[in-house]
Amino acid sequence: MPRAAVLLPSPLLPARAYAPLVGALGRHGWGAAVAAVPQAPRGPEPVLAAFREAVTTRGADLVVAHSNAGRYAVAAAGGVPVVYVDAALPPERGEATLAPEGLLEHLAGLADLDGSLPPWTRWWDDADIGAVVPDPVVLARIRADEARMPLAYFRSRLGGPGGWVTSPQAYLALGDTYAEETALARRLGWPTFVFEGALHLHHLVDPDAVAAAVLDLAGTIGR
Repeated sequence: MPRAAVLLPSPLLPARAYAPLVGALGRHGWGAAVAAVPQAPRGPEPVLAAFREAVTTRGADLVVAHSNAGRYAVAAAGGVPVVYVDAALPPERGEATLAPEGLLEHLAGLADLDGSLPPWTRWWDDADIGAVVPDPVVLARIRADEARMPLAYFRSRLGGPGGWVTSPQAYLALGDTYAEETALARRLGWPTFVFEGALHLHHLVDPDAVAAAVLDLAGTIGR
């Protein structure tokens, strides 16, 4: 039987954005599945519940968390090893909003009168998105499935479980976007690797290289 990995996706991206990584993990002998995300959650509770259910029901041996899903990963994993992939982390202590203050200001200017945001790929200029998702066909497919999120979701607050920093975890940075999180992972003594020259959605560009880096890190957790 293949080992089981559960991918916790950014709530901003559709499951199809992770299909290349699922396939790559499969080629490495891992059965992988993408956890479902509740539609338009206004707070973290339904997302955390869905992620926990996916980890439990699939009997995960590894949790792989991307982007904003990193805020949930250690709580959803329940002791299963976690590899963060260019992901946000819980605050070391207390709670924090699900988007940084600077980003919240940007999002407030994008919300409509009902408090709904455009889909994530419409938050930025086409040139910026094109740099992260260079294949226009892949970008079109993501845009066909991506959902709108409430601004209230990003204003809600979430912390990590007590003692979360000592759980079995590793960090894969795709370039330097999450430099602060990478530095924290190193300071905490987690296995850490920076994929130089990669961008936030590099698993769409070279999924086999990202999968190999994830599994290399997973193999060093606890050593």
